[in-house]
Amino acid sequence: MAEYYAQLIVNGVVAGSVYALFAVGLTLVYGVFRFINFAHGELIAWGAYLTLLFSGVLPFGLAVVPALFLTVLIGIGQDRYVYRSLRRRGRITLLIASIGLSYLLRNTLRLIWGSDLASFGFEARRGISFFGIIVTRTQLTMAAAALIFLAFLYGLLKFTMMGKRLRAVADNMELAEIMGIDMKKVGMTVWTLSALFAGVGGILIGIDTNLEPMMGLTNLLKAFAAVLLGGAGNVWGALLGGLFIGIAENLGVAFFSPGYKDAVSFALIILLLLFRPTGLFGLARGVR
Repeated sequence: MAEYYAQLIVNGVVAGSVYALFAVGLTLVYGVFRFINFAHGELIAWGAYLTLLFSGVLPFGLAVVPALFLTVLIGIGQDRYVYRSLRRRGRITLLIASIGLSYLLRNTLRLIWGSDLASFGFEARRGISFFGIIVTRTQLTMAAAALIFLAFLYGLLKFTMMGKRLRAVADNMELAEIMGIDMKKVGMTVWTLSALFAGVGGILIGIDTNLEPMMGLTNLLKAFAAVLLGGAGNVWGALLGGLFIGIAENLGVAFFSPGYKDAVSFALIILLLLFRPTGLFGLARGVR
């Protein structure tokens, strides 16, 4: 019985590391621009589907590069052609615009690839056993990729001038502008990182399961729950929130049907909004 629960926790940590990528990208945008980008979920789906497209003509490892490049362009385009001109009109306007953009991107994806399930076509391989716990090569790849990108983000925020600028803008955008920080460069960096993390996470989810047009919305809700859990704008809280969501939904399989696994995120969103809207690890302001 102990091995069974240990297996669920390991599965949850792997899934949670990918959810952390989604949540970190979402909270980066909120930390700087103070709005939740509902179109963030579609970047998850576009990253996966663009990889599927390029993998038809390139080896999978190479197909990831142009797919992520185009995903980042979509993310930057969201801000440049939609959000930037609406930023002075208030958060509600931005929120409504992001919901509309989400529908547009999702249905464009359906128009191109259809609504049927798709996959990268990897063959299932026997997992590796560690003390009775089985870990597949796919899970190792997912965890390693998530760890690399999160380590990259840590280095960027802590040891580079751009990281200092991001934190300064998150603390006080007006004061940062007065001090001469280039908001265009900061905005470009934020949207690049957000789209990159979403695209990488979408690819990893596609490797582990299947691709379908609603995958963006499903994983956006998990990211949103992780952001609420960690405290909006708190990057490292979002990381912990993602891990918590992954572990919680996998442990839930021991008590409920796997079909209800996604309900964990919905339940957490409702509970957090009711009893702890600042999050369990919440910071009042800013990217940390």
